[in-house]
Amino acid sequence: MQGNSEKRTKLYKIYSEGASQLLTQQNATSAGRVAGSARKQVSTARKSTVFVGLSGGVDSSVAALLLKQQGYEVIGVYMKNWSKDLPGMPCPWKEDYQDAKRVAVQLGIDFKVYDFEKAYFKKVVKYMLEGYKAGFTPNPDIMCNQEIKFKLFLETALEDGADYIATGHYARVKNGKLLMAYDRDKDQTYFLHRAPAQALTKTIFPLGELTKPQVRQIAKKAGLATANKKESMGICFIGKVGIKEFLEQYISQKPGKIIGQNGWEVGQHEGAFFYTIGQRHGLDVGGGLPYYVTGKNMQKNEVYVTTDLQDEKLWSNTIHLNEMHWISPFQGHSLEKGLMVRIRHRSKLIPAKLLNKSSNLTATVELEEDVRALTPGQSAVFYSGGRVLGGGIVV
Repeated sequence: MQGNSEKRTKLYKIYSEGASQLLTQQNATSAGRVAGSARKQVSTARKSTVFVGLSGGVDSSVAALLLKQQGYEVIGVYMKNWSKDLPGMPCPWKEDYQDAKRVAVQLGIDFKVYDFEKAYFKKVVKYMLEGYKAGFTPNPDIMCNQEIKFKLFLETALEDGADYIATGHYARVKNGKLLMAYDRDKDQTYFLHRAPAQALTKTIFPLGELTKPQVRQIAKKAGLATANKKESMGICFIGKVGIKEFLEQYISQKPGKIIGQNGWEVGQHEGAFFYTIGQRHGLDVGGGLPYYVTGKNMQKNEVYVTTDLQDEKLWSNTIHLNEMHWISPFQGHSLEKGLMVRIRHRSKLIPAKLLNKSSNLTATVELEEDVRALTPGQSAVFYSGGRVLGGGIVV
């Protein structure tokens, strides 16, 4: 472990000092194991062409910088997926575009814009809206990665002459296998689990061996325009817009009853589709005690709540999944030992057992411990030894 830590520290210093020292280190270690996720993933000629998705943020900016330092032919691409202003919520796409373009100019790389707005609305926004209308809580970021970044972006880039694509995700790829990032706090493999194995063989994640503070430091030393830019916490590609505010632009409010654990009406809601299992905030309920959503009935337009955090309706150790996606061909026997499951981004990994192995499309999983607020529409992702195996949608 100490040896790996020393390698990462050394790699970080090399990245910060510039291209000449980096390439010297590459030559010195070419006969052995080469540190750095980008170098691990691709061993072809240094002049391979990589199209980097430049979002206008610091992570993708540093990803482009590192790849250029390593001798790749780097092309920056801004994906224009949303440009519509919402009432009181202007879309920041122009600012993000300008930041991405400034970084490209600083790095001396060509810059392109891919207009994916129609595809994004069709594949991501409609998916999200239909899911909420049906009573689920879908994850648009996962669908965006599946349909836009690692499908449409990849296909378009390859047609334009790319050998590989790259993004600023905190993840690693080795021999077509998706692996967790070194920085476990920033690991984003939960959102990437539906990426096809074939796409991963054409993808580089330059930040996979780095921590967020290291990435910030590299950006500052290089004087990148995005070095101090804050992270966007809103919907994928839409900016700072919250889910509820976004949904209200497309789904009309439909007031209904909030039913407590005793079966009595305890308040009113604005629409059952706005509420998520386990949710506490946003409930128009009096009485002083906090209420938590335990379920919804979309036909009756009712939301069910409890004041008891230990209510059995909030807890479960069994997950039923559909729309399973396995990064590699399904092999049930390989999932007997060491299987771990993550039920939401940044939640802990929980030991689990796959109960049914007869189908590639559905799965039932038994957890070693009860978990709170399993949410239909969200994803459960399978891990084994730091490797991402795939995942499915909670039903």
